Amino acid sequence: MSKPNPQRLHLVFGGELVNPSVTEFSDVSKIDIVGIYPNYATAYAAWKGASHRTVDDAHTRYFIAHLHRLRDEEIEVSPTEELGS
Repeated sequence: MSKPNPQRLHLVFGGELVNPSVTEFSDVSKIDIVGIYPNYATAYAAWKGASHRTVDDAHTRYFIAHLHRLRDEEIEVSPTEELGS
């Protein structure tokens, strides 16, 4: 019997940025929470859909946050994987 894949939660969110070259939201109360997904593949599909809906707005961006990494503090992440770095 094969072992099931561990759950790796991902959050997809986005909104309008102050400037397209930085990841600072212009109004955090208006952040669009797309959802929480059980794996990267489904999170990526949701991110892609949200990103395509706003493709003509350079100030709006969507992100995927790896929530499962918050639960496992022993796993070190690189600066490129941390939001706001």
